[in-house]
Amino acid sequence: MNSYKFNDLSVGMSESFTVTITEEMMDKFIDITGDISPIHVSADYAKAHGFKNRVCHGMLFGSMFSTLAGVYLPGEHCLLHSVETKFSLPVFPGDVLTVAGKISEINETFKTVFVKGTITNQDGKKVCKANIQLGVRE
Repeated sequence: MNSYKFNDLSVGMSESFTVTITEEMMDKFIDITGDISPIHVSADYAKAHGFKNRVCHGMLFGSMFSTLAGVYLPGEHCLLHSVETKFSLPVFPGDVLTVAGKISEINETFKTVFVKGTITNQDGKKVCKANIQLGVRE
C-alpha cells in the first residue's frame, strides 16, 4: 500500500495493477448486491444473447477504481470523493484487467486531486474509463 501525502503528489504521477476476474468474484458480487440479472448469472443466457460467457457486472470491475485510489494512488491517505465511470466493452470471467490511473490535476486550494483512470483487458482493449476526484489526508 502506498502512503503518498498531498505534497508528495504531482500531475503526471501514475500507478497501475492487474486483477483477474473470476467466477467466484462474480458470485460474491451477486450475493452482496442481489443483482441476479440472468446475463450476469447464466452463461447459457449470455451466450443466447451474443456474449461468449457470463458478463461481469460493470460495477464489480468499476469498483477497482476504489482500489486504485485507496491502495495505489495516493493510497492510505485517500478520501474518495467521486468516480464517474463509462463502460465500453463487456468483461468476462478469466479476463485479466489492468487498472491504471494518472493524476491530471491538483487543486491546492481545496486539497483535491483528479485522476484519469482506465481499465484495459488482456487484449489491450479499454473496457472502462473514469474521472476520479479524491482528497488526500495529511
